[in-house]
Amino acid sequence: MNHGPLIFLGVFFTFASSWLALVFTPYVQLQHLTAAKSGETASSYPRPIAGLALVGQRVYSRDGCMYCHTQQVRPEGFGADFERGWGPRRTVARDYIYDRPVMLGTMRTGPDLANIGVRQPSVEWHHLHLYNPRITSPGSIMPSYAFLYRKQKIVGQPSDDALELPEEYAIEPGYEIVPTEEARALVAYLLRQDRTYPLPEAEQ
Repeated sequence: MNHGPLIFLGVFFTFASSWLALVFTPYVQLQHLTAAKSGETASSYPRPIAGLALVGQRVYSRDGCMYCHTQQVRPEGFGADFERGWGPRRTVARDYIYDRPVMLGTMRTGPDLANIGVRQPSVEWHHLHLYNPRITSPGSIMPSYAFLYRKQKIVGQPSDDALELPEEYAIEPGYEIVPTEEARALVAYLLRQDRTYPLPEAEQ
């Protein structure tokens, strides 16, 4: 007896029901999410990414930052995210409505960055860390992003945005390291990472 059609239908319905449950249904549930009013001023959160931070998001994606860093604070009981100080609350679907693409990440070789703009608000720190992570984090295995910076001869006074390198990382006298526009954009994007605003579903 030929059971081929029956097996085919069984496999088809198995995959179809899985797709409906895991892809289509969440899509329908989440596609209509909008910013929520929050706080005493009834401001809307999250806010769209714009300006220099939007350019920085593209740099972040292009340079593969999401392969080592996540942007998701897990609920209690699903890791030590709260103990590590990565955020005051778990992240929820609404946090990502303006992210294209969503930077959830694939693994945590480095710390989570969902709230790095709150944990580390210093522009100078981020530039030093990107230029050479060992300056700010001794022993770090993060690769250097020195290609986002430019070495140039000092003409007159040093540039206002020149990096203040520690003595052991100093370059030859008469030269300075300055961030490119892409470096400034990437730092602007990192400083924007703040998911500490209250959302009703995050409290459940």
